[in-house]
Order: sequence, then structure tokens, then C-alpha cells
Amino acid sequence: MFRKILVPLDGSKHSLKALEQAGEIAEKFSGRITLIHAYSLSVQPIMLPEPSALSSPAIPILSGEELSKIAEATRAVGKRILDDGEEKLRPRKVKVEKMLVEGHAVEEIVKAANEGNYDLIVIGARGISHIKEILLGSVTDGVIHHARCPVLVIK
Repeated sequence: MFRKILVPLDGSKHSLKALEQAGEIAEKFSGRITLIHAYSLSVQPIMLPEPSALSSPAIPILSGEELSKIAEATRAVGKRILDDGEEKLRPRKVKVEKMLVEGHAVEEIVKAANEGNYDLIVIGARGISHIKEILLGSVTDGVIHHARCPVLVIK
């Protein structure tokens, strides 16, 4: 029934609860789990005129090297989240795959679910955010509304 399960992870307590529930389902149905972490590099380089062309002191901006370091660190955090998720599933002896993708979380999760023909998405009710949503996290809400397969939301 639920043999291919997609589990979005962001390191939040809700996503870890979803991971635990997905592990139980995968074990029961001899399924496999794909862990996905979507990250966004929303920091974009800004083109400013040469400092000599400015009438006021130059505003410090990030160099290409600094942006590259931020991107590398962001990917490393995502990889660690996926590796930790895989480790938590190890006792269950279910097959686990990992996907680290760059882009908008909702779009990337829905795209992966649709292209991979998943039977189920198991997702936490809320993720890590500076904004407290009343009922559901915005990523969870977006996935519920756009995924073609069933979505199980874990509180």
C-alpha cells in the first residue's frame, strides 16, 4: 500500500516526529523511505558601482567567495540533517535514500513526489521558522495543496 514514502526533513521536532511515523509505516508495509531536504540560497549578489563613484561610503556586500562559503555551509547543514535522519531509521532496517535539493521547499518536495511516483508523503505539521503559523507551517500547507499523492501530517 505505502511502499514509497517521501519524508521532508528540516531538523525541526515536527519533522523528526514525521520521520519516526514514516519509519513505522515503511516497516509495516515493507516500504522504502526517501528523505528530502530542500534549501534555498536566497542571498543574491548585488551589483553596486565602484566605491569611487559613490558620494557616500560604500555599503559592505558579500563577495562571490563569501556567497560560495554560505552555499557550501547551507548544503553541509542539509547533508547533516539527512544523515541524522538516515541514522535514526537504521534500527528499523528499512531502505533509505536521501535527496538534497536547492530551491523552494514546496516546489521541490512536490516535484520529487510527483516525479518519483511516491505513495505517501509524511511531513511535520510545522518546520523551523521565525514566524509562528496558527495551524500549519507554510511548507506543509503548500505540499498538502499541490501533491498528487496522500499526505500524512504529523503534529
